[in-house]
Amino acid sequence: MDSSSLAILFPFLGGLGMFLIGMMLLTDGLMSFGGHTIKQALARFTGTPAKAFASGTLATAVAQSSTATTVTLIGFVSAGLVSFPQAIGVLLGASLGNTATGWIVAGLGLKVNLGFYTMPMIGLGALMKLLARGRWAGLGLALAGFGVMFAGLAALQEGMRGLASIFDLASLPVGGVRERLATMTIGLVLTALLQSSTAAIAATLTALHAQAINFDQAAALVVGAAIGTTLTGALVAIAGTVHAKRTALAYVLFNLIAGLVAIALLPVFLAAIEWLEVHVRLEAGAMSLAAFHTLFIAVGVVLLLPFAHPFARLVERLLPARGEVLTERLDHSMLAIPAVALEASQRSLEAIAAHLLALYDGMLSGADVDDTGRRLAQAGQVLDAVYDFVSRIELAAGDEAGSAQRVAQLHAIDHLLRLRTRLDELARARVDLSEPAYEWAMPNTRLILDLARQGLALADLGQQVPQIAREAQALEALSHRMRHGALAGALPGAQSPAQALTRTDAFRWLERIGGHVSRICHYLSEGRGAKQRAATRRRPPPSPA
Repeated sequence: MDSSSLAILFPFLGGLGMFLIGMMLLTDGLMSFGGHTIKQALARFTGTPAKAFASGTLATAVAQSSTATTVTLIGFVSAGLVSFPQAIGVLLGASLGNTATGWIVAGLGLKVNLGFYTMPMIGLGALMKLLARGRWAGLGLALAGFGVMFAGLAALQEGMRGLASIFDLASLPVGGVRERLATMTIGLVLTALLQSSTAAIAATLTALHAQAINFDQAAALVVGAAIGTTLTGALVAIAGTVHAKRTALAYVLFNLIAGLVAIALLPVFLAAIEWLEVHVRLEAGAMSLAAFHTLFIAVGVVLLLPFAHPFARLVERLLPARGEVLTERLDHSMLAIPAVALEASQRSLEAIAAHLLALYDGMLSGADVDDTGRRLAQAGQVLDAVYDFVSRIELAAGDEAGSAQRVAQLHAIDHLLRLRTRLDELARARVDLSEPAYEWAMPNTRLILDLARQGLALADLGQQVPQIAREAQALEALSHRMRHGALAGALPGAQSPAQALTRTDAFRWLERIGGHVSRICHYLSEGRGAKQRAATRRRPPPSPA
């Protein structure tokens, strides 16, 4: 390649790089400026598929990144903040919202000469980033990114005109379905290489604007870019939980279905665009291509949104849950969003607590000791995994609510580990708790269990904590009297000193188990209400030995 060719190719690559950097800065700045609000909206406004679709569309259009929306959504689904059928609606909205950038590029970047304004915009944004604090620094970053993006787009336009003289872009496949699929694949590969469908679509819009390719070729490239944009979310989900993999698969399947429908019915879509050009005065060229992108995604939404729940069930059958259920929500990709990571660990701890209480209930009823011991060993491994996850959550300075929630969770893990140890000791000793010698402990123990399990099932432990604490204290007082009586030989059935000591050990285990259950419920309640807790906190019950 001679120097004249390099003089054309290098500005094109530089313009593309500037556009990509500008998009990254714009997305990061917008997420820093309003990301918390966007994430709250995604978590809250997803009650029905239609609401989920609207929130996904708006979040993606505001953040200017479908990847940011889908990666955040994967974390929400893994944490249990958003159900999988609700996630389908958000994904459809993300696909439609992703078409907004094409309209901005076609309607503003290619039609208006922003060169005079981009440099002051970049300078002002950089100053805001350096001098401002908090959200305003994020706004400055977004402003600078917007300027860099359009400066790159201007360079990309110049480079595209010269590039057309080196590479015959018009030789891209065109004609029947097979040729369209080939061109679509090129668009998919381009998006995968750039890791940005927006950059691929911008390059396609620029090529069409420079008349380097025709509309049919540009349409097929845009379809490929729409499918390729799902790859980032898929890569994020590879090592994630089953919830993350399902979300990524649903996103890939929808864009693939919408893309294949667009390729198969491309003449119909092109006729619709021509009608819009004639009757609605849609501007031919880049604006028409942006309209085509929105149109075929919208058709896909109309086809699939009414069937969001059956589609969700299909994906769940394709990717059934495997592995450890108690830690299935611990997706390490969520560590980038501390609030979501804390929610995931909170739900995992509540599930582990319910699991251990169910094992204890079985032990009180004479369940198989060997099976109980095996399940307790598994619970220990699960608790180690949760502790590792919680300890890796990095909180921002000044995040008092997040810090309080993590501290409460670490306390809960401590007492869950102690509870598991006490239950294991009880199982190894093969104590039959259904014997009459332990009847004195059953009323308090059963009530503690029932209250704790009810609170966990209703996600409302706070209402049960005071009574659980009272029952645990009553059980402790009874245990002291019963141990004293056993050692004094006053209790019936104590046939030997060794048997009396074994029985007093069992009494102590029952007392401490009740105390640990009380503390677990207290700290899980603290963790669940960390963000809404009143200034005055309820004093925790006394800690068992």
